[in-house]
Amino acid sequence: MRSQDAGEPMDRALLIGVSDYRFTKGPHAVPGKLPAVEKNLPVLREALVRAGVFTDEEITSLPSPDFAEAAQELQRVAREARGLLLVYFAGHGAIPSGGDELYLQLRDAHVLAGEHTVFNGAVSFSDLMGTVLVASRADRIVVILDCCFAGNAARVWEHFEDKRRVVLLMSVQANHRIDAGDPGTPTPFTENLAELLGEEDGTTVSRLATRLRERMAEQKRRTMRKEAWEPQLRADAGADVQLGEGPQLPVLAPDGPGPSGADPGPNPRPRLPVWVAASWRRPRTPAAKWSHAWRRKLSRTDRGGGKRSSRRILLRLALPVPLALGLLGVGLYLLLGPFSRDDTHCAPPLELRVLTDPDLEKTFRTAAAAYLTSDANTTDAGCRRTGITVYSAGSSDVVDALRRRTDAWQEPEGAEVNPQRDIGPQPDVWIPASRAEADRVLEEQDTDAVAELEPEESPLAHSPVVLAVPERLAPEALNDITGRPLTEMIDALTGHADDVAVRRPDPEFTDSGLLATVGLYGDPASVAQGERMVRQQGPPSPTAGDLLCDLPDDDAVDDRTAALVPEFLLVSGVDCEDNTRTPRWALYPADVPGMDPVFVRVRWDDADGDDDSGDDDTDRDAAAAAFRDWLAGAGGREELARQGFRDPGDGELFAPERKPDGVKFAPSPLDESAGRDEMEQALSAYQAYGGPGRVLFLLDSSGSMADLWQGPSGGPGLLRQTLGGLGDEDEYGVWAVADTGEGSYETLLGFGRHGRKDAEEAVDERARVRDASADPHAALLAAFDEMEDRGDDGRPQMVVHITDGQHGEYLTGGRLREVLNRAGASEVPVTVAVLGSGGCDEGRPDQRIAEVSGGRCLDAGDDVGAALHDEIARVGTGDD
Repeated sequence: MRSQDAGEPMDRALLIGVSDYRFTKGPHAVPGKLPAVEKNLPVLREALVRAGVFTDEEITSLPSPDFAEAAQELQRVAREARGLLLVYFAGHGAIPSGGDELYLQLRDAHVLAGEHTVFNGAVSFSDLMGTVLVASRADRIVVILDCCFAGNAARVWEHFEDKRRVVLLMSVQANHRIDAGDPGTPTPFTENLAELLGEEDGTTVSRLATRLRERMAEQKRRTMRKEAWEPQLRADAGADVQLGEGPQLPVLAPDGPGPSGADPGPNPRPRLPVWVAASWRRPRTPAAKWSHAWRRKLSRTDRGGGKRSSRRILLRLALPVPLALGLLGVGLYLLLGPFSRDDTHCAPPLELRVLTDPDLEKTFRTAAAAYLTSDANTTDAGCRRTGITVYSAGSSDVVDALRRRTDAWQEPEGAEVNPQRDIGPQPDVWIPASRAEADRVLEEQDTDAVAELEPEESPLAHSPVVLAVPERLAPEALNDITGRPLTEMIDALTGHADDVAVRRPDPEFTDSGLLATVGLYGDPASVAQGERMVRQQGPPSPTAGDLLCDLPDDDAVDDRTAALVPEFLLVSGVDCEDNTRTPRWALYPADVPGMDPVFVRVRWDDADGDDDSGDDDTDRDAAAAAFRDWLAGAGGREELARQGFRDPGDGELFAPERKPDGVKFAPSPLDESAGRDEMEQALSAYQAYGGPGRVLFLLDSSGSMADLWQGPSGGPGLLRQTLGGLGDEDEYGVWAVADTGEGSYETLLGFGRHGRKDAEEAVDERARVRDASADPHAALLAAFDEMEDRGDDGRPQMVVHITDGQHGEYLTGGRLREVLNRAGASEVPVTVAVLGSGGCDEGRPDQRIAEVSGGRCLDAGDDVGAALHDEIARVGTGDD
């Protein structure tokens, strides 16, 4: 915070948090209310004051404003600010069909979906920043966004002439939705932001962004697409903003470096048109709505996805002459771009959208960054020819969408199927990790698909999928490190040491996991045998990079666990280098295909609306071809070499000098490429194996449970909460465990398929505390018998024991050993929920039973309800 003269307005902050929405029902509604956002404003306000960034009087908070109120306050605060201006928004963010502009939805927001999606009661980020840049003389501007798709604001920032005074902090990367978290606490991003502001005297926005990324990684936060949740920052090179009472940094004013108190003087760049600010001042008249729609379509010119030509739109608008002339000036400004100091100008480059496999996102994002500044992408005038956005999504979701959902991808019609929301914008280029994925789409693509795929014949690079084993397992004792099937290698590992485990990333989310699964299911292993080889507690890591980052969380686990991952990650490393990890050696299975990323051009029908000129498609073809040629040439090869990839022809490392000790220079033989059919069969077998589940609940109903029976956290209440993770196809039953003299348990709900309401009513009516002791020894043995009688057909199974942990003599000595032996042999995981503290301490019976069976032990040290629900959801097919 800068000092200021008495009565002179200098630093200002506007905090907008929209938790309550008027339109949450019906076809035009927003997704729903956000109670967590209500907690954001007071927490962030207090943190800003405590850190000395602002005084309380300098902060304006707007809880759930409508469009008009937010517009009025933004105008006022922006005009008053002279030193630091901070604008914060938390609420629903949305992107329209066929576009990537970010809309911030205010209290009266609702959606009109037609030929083009229109967000009434919402402000585009472009308009918001137009207002700020026109109205404000602040020499430092910080914008913080905490909403879904926040990272899509980065594209707008890239085109600011004023970017040296604007720092943009976004809660999540582009094209990702995020969870608002517990309704009783602030949202995860803002809660961490507020905590970090208070940890030191004075910080900068860039340091905050770094610490936020570290904090979210430590907390293992995930977006709704199961990818790492990564806050984003945009700040011009050398520019940053000091927050708090630490040493002040020089402020980069528009005319260059200068002291923070200097008057930057008139801004030499062309001002944004006045209508950008005016559009926020009042509800729009019909003419203003027309001009707003025209501006929005014009600003999306050359971005694909069913957009009209700006020329055709201009001719069709019957507007008053002064307004038409004004709009023409605006159009020229947006099409030609802001002028720089040397009187040259650069048009906004055509944006190429590149969709890739989650394990490859970092690789191709790095490559794209190098391409953007390369000679191949630079005109003689020094302008960029093409901009590139790289994003990723689950591999099976992408294949399914390109096969059967292209029409919904181009024009979403409802909330249930919306690839733009769940995957991202329509790609111009798709880079799957294997050519087989493109072949899977082409073999079964709908005849009326609106996306045409043109895959290149040759892959861009190669990386084997390897079994990366901890160094202590002495690879020299494992005989040959190539030439054997994967299952033989795993058998050799487990024979070498009793406690060895093997993990694989999610086969539905990344191709590296699916390629590994091809080997796991190959001869002589069955699907069930292969899955047992990679069995673990909890769900698999989404990506191979996540897997390598998760293992060092527990040194004992890291030291004895092999990982099925693409080899290039052993060369390039992963994004969690702060963790001390066990060195690993690569074993090269003979029956596991490698990753062969291939360039696929994706063309969309009617991408230009009713404009028949074809210019946009031609330009996109040229842009895609130029990027493809660069990737396949010396520039791309150099970047892929840095990442640890091999030549797709001879299989040798692009950069052998970067080879670590655990990687072979030229391993042979290798199963170098995957076939379409074997990928399809492996995924189908995996999904069938992970289909409808079976769960047997054991509810401790003994007298000692009397004080732990009532309410949502009591035994029956906890059981009811978990039923949301089970679907109509799952089979489950409930036993009440109490030795009443007629046996160790009674059946509350027979084993089979149940509707959730019927199951809840059965538990409510029949569950009661008995004046008897529980015999978990006998009940657990009977439960193992029950599950074994159901057969080993590959369906996931689980026993859930809800208890107070007071077992007396029933789980000691020989009885405990018998239960442990059966638990280990049955291969049915037991999850124990202990309603009390200390029940899962090391060595306690419940902890030992859970561990030996491959299940989990949950007690008061965990959020038992949430954790138990997650375990059930992993086995079941429900969606609550």
